[in-house]
Amino acid sequence: MPTFQKNKTIATFLAFVAGSLGAHRFYLYSRKDPWGWAHLASVPLALLLRQLSPDQPLLFVAAPLVISGLAGFIEALVIGLTPDDKWDARHNAASGHHTASGWPLAILLVLTLGVGAVALIAAIARTFDLLFTGGAYG
Repeated sequence: MPTFQKNKTIATFLAFVAGSLGAHRFYLYSRKDPWGWAHLASVPLALLLRQLSPDQPLLFVAAPLVISGLAGFIEALVIGLTPDDKWDARHNAASGHHTASGWPLAILLVLTLGVGAVALIAAIARTFDLLFTGGAYG
């Protein structure tokens, strides 16, 4: 059975774009990965919470999905910042492929850090607004 070469830039992109759904985990570890399923389970859990508590603020009932998305940003940074030789030893050992990360990965990491930081600050600010003022500021 041929081994599948895993690209670090693609894994980082998947974690950045669809990290809350676990796309990067399924790309790296296949359908057997329990953490990928935990990410994916955040969607029906958030929908269930919305059905059970429709009067609660959206941020509170979507908390599993928000947390999963923030974790996806962190995982994108961890994947992208892994040294190439360590990446190959972990994910491409049988293929003999040697990763050579370039500028696309660096740009993706900068975007991930910026968007992830804004998302985290926005989630914290909105949570504090809802908890301490009842949503008076939005």
